[in-house]
Amino acid sequence: MFGYVTPLKPELKIKDYEKFKAYYCGLCVSLKKNYGNIPRLILNYDMTFLAVLLDSIDDKPCTLKQGRCIAHPLQKKHFIVENTAVDYAAFCNISLVYYKLLDDAEDDKNTASKLKSILLKTYFNKFPKELKTNTNYIKESLLKLHKLENTNSRLSIDELSHPFSDLTGFIISSYTKNENLKDILYNIGYNLGKWIYIIDAYDDLKNDMEKGKFNAINSSMNIDNLPYEDFSKTISHKISFILTLCGRNCFDYLNNLPMKTNVDILYNILQYGLLDKMKKLNL
Repeated sequence: MFGYVTPLKPELKIKDYEKFKAYYCGLCVSLKKNYGNIPRLILNYDMTFLAVLLDSIDDKPCTLKQGRCIAHPLQKKHFIVENTAVDYAAFCNISLVYYKLLDDAEDDKNTASKLKSILLKTYFNKFPKELKTNTNYIKESLLKLHKLENTNSRLSIDELSHPFSDLTGFIISSYTKNENLKDILYNIGYNLGKWIYIIDAYDDLKNDMEKGKFNAINSSMNIDNLPYEDFSKTISHKISFILTLCGRNCFDYLNNLPMKTNVDILYNILQYGLLDKMKKLNL
């Protein structure tokens, strides 16, 4: 459920692409500095988007440093450091991946996921105390999602996607204490969370149906129990419509956000990046 929210590189100016990479590398540095080396292995682009978005509303300019990393020892990289939005994204990265691994371990009886989750749990004691509420909200939201996905009732795609959509809205909006911004950020997050949940389900649809695993799209829309080849043809245009609407809503709410920086990067991701992921899935 991670890695879908990325920019479309050919449509970005070089300076903006380099800045996006600086956030990505800065997130990696933050994970190492605040938690340790192992959490760097779960670094993902969705959390980079989170850092870029939240930093766009801060007045403090970015602090850039240059150096080498273990992944690219021969080439110097730029890192955004000492940045509260990046540090917050690092916390979210660990929390979300941890509970996702727990879910995978329970659903698939995946021993590797269980072991990884146990390893990640050891870093929870390094979380800032003021983010305890966020950790609890993430845990409770994903538990609600797990219960919905395991109910015997046929729920709509809106009902199934709501816990993750709401969680994404909460994660983004709880960063700021500015009440005027919270509603805008929540709505960006809610629509983006719904987009991520549904495109992830569509991406996994064939594999899930072949293995008899739960899939939100199959569960909510495959009323006639059609095989994958027939079912996918009947719902691709519906999924495309829902995802396009979610992306459009994200963009409209972004236009109401008083951004101080990163405007072109965020526009690129929500205008072109999301559509590019849909095109790759033939939507």
